[in-house]
Amino acid sequence: MARLPYVDPASASPEIREALQALPPLNIFRTIAHADTAVRPLLRLGGAILGQGELDPRRRELAILRTAAVTGAEYEWIQHESIARGVGASDEQIAAVRRGDLHTDALDADDRLVLACVEELLRNDAIGEATFASARTRLSDREIVELILAVGYYRMLAGVMNSVAIDLDEPLGGAVIESALRRAEPSD
Repeated sequence: MARLPYVDPASASPEIREALQALPPLNIFRTIAHADTAVRPLLRLGGAILGQGELDPRRRELAILRTAAVTGAEYEWIQHESIARGVGASDEQIAAVRRGDLHTDALDADDRLVLACVEELLRNDAIGEATFASARTRLSDREIVELILAVGYYRMLAGVMNSVAIDLDEPLGGAVIESALRRAEPSD
């Protein structure tokens, strides 16, 4: 059972109610809605990470899954496992990421590089010199920054999920991506 109640859209402020009604009915959104002044910018950032990046979506999802595995965020894993499959990650790749087997033949060299960046970010809060130098030869500057932002964003969400003991939802991968695309668009 969650340690905080979920925000009920019916009793929320008009701004929060509108935001929640535009999202899939997931406990993570109803939890972060407690931070009413931060929820819209936070959702917009999540939308940009999921819907407007240059970083290969499959690699982005492998990075998010590794973040979920390392942080113990089962909620995050459940939601993003279906998204990863939807953008082309294989069962073998997903299983390797979960168990931390980042040198398996199921992953290509760029997958392993991205996951090495994730490991270093989660362990040291920075990508080390050698790994960063490799990333500069195989990823654009934008992709590197997007990767760092994705890991930081999902690490932060893992902290929320784990701290409040969020109740698990059924995976809604497609609906999450669709809402991310809408959230990433600038509003008038």
